[in-house]
Amino acid sequence: MKLADVLRRESVAADAQFRDKSGALHGIVEIAKRCPILSSVDDQELLASLERREKLGSTGFGKGIAIPHCRLESVSEFVVGLVSVPGGVDFDAIDGQPVKVIVFIIAPEAEPNKHIEVLSAISQTLLMPGAVDEILAQGTAEALYESFLRHTAVDIGPKDSASKNLLHVFVQDEGAFRDILQMLAGIESSSIVVLDAENVGAYLAEMPMFADFWTDSPSRFSRVIVAVVERGLTNETIRRIESITGDLNTREGVLVTVQQISYSSGTLSARP
Repeated sequence: MKLADVLRRESVAADAQFRDKSGALHGIVEIAKRCPILSSVDDQELLASLERREKLGSTGFGKGIAIPHCRLESVSEFVVGLVSVPGGVDFDAIDGQPVKVIVFIIAPEAEPNKHIEVLSAISQTLLMPGAVDEILAQGTAEALYESFLRHTAVDIGPKDSASKNLLHVFVQDEGAFRDILQMLAGIESSSIVVLDAENVGAYLAEMPMFADFWTDSPSRFSRVIVAVVERGLTNETIRRIESITGDLNTREGVLVTVQQISYSSGTLSARP
């Protein structure tokens, strides 16, 4: 599946104006309901679901972008919509800046894994250099729709190929860990899991022979991301990791290993 399959033309609006975040959420409901898939969904149910998600933390993740989203039992297909707000709206974004591009997701309750993949694919699309500026330059809904799709590069869901690689990403930097994990969630993969770990110094420091190497408590943050990735996307995955970390050959605190898989079957749920 591609973003073009779930971005609904009728739920794209250019040059919107919203007074505040509450007004923006009401506007999103109105624009979303233009899609026939949501014709039987109650407006208040949809609004309440979006508001519930916002109470967990703003979906305005910075750089003028917000991706409000929710899941509903009454929805059987994904509805993705796009709204440009050239004048900006206060959306309680994490960087405090006005939001100018809103991409919303109304997802089926039963498909949390695909919901994560759609969310990640959208964020990667909007973070491509020049994407937001080009989108904001469009004055009609049709031009806005075409502009967004020109920047999409991530397919959603598994491919038919059985050729896969196993990636281990060892991370000792919490900021890099969060960025890498978000990026990997949008890569074609059967499963992703995160393992808690401890740096070896935490153990060596307690051994008399090595005690003098650590006068302070060694850093305790250490995680291992394990991902099954389509073999043809492995190089692209490493390139995206290095876009976050810089050259892995000179970066301390991040290590990536790749192994070919001779057999792989099944998937894991992303639900906690």
